[in-house]
Amino acid sequence: MTLALAPDVSLVETDDTTVLLDEKNGRYWLLNHTGTVVLEHLREGRDVADAVALLCDQHPRHADRIPGDVEGLLAALRNSGLVVGA
Repeated sequence: MTLALAPDVSLVETDDTTVLLDEKNGRYWLLNHTGTVVLEHLREGRDVADAVALLCDQHPRHADRIPGDVEGLLAALRNSGLVVGA
C-alpha cells in the first residue's frame, strides 16, 4: 500500500528540508533530508523495508538504529494525521 499525504496536508520542499503543513489546524512540521527520503520512497509505493535498506546503504555506520528511526518517523507522521496508508 502506498503512503499518501492526508487530504488537508500540503508539502513544500526547500533546499535542505521538507515542510508539511496541516491546513486544518495551521501546524507545520519540518523533515530533514533523511525524513524526506523516507517519505518520498513510501509515497512512490515502495515499502518500509526498502526505505530502511536504502538508508542503511547510504549510512552504514548507523544501520543498527535506522529501522527504529524509520518506524518512529512513520508513527509520528501517522499520529499527527499527516499521512494515510502504508
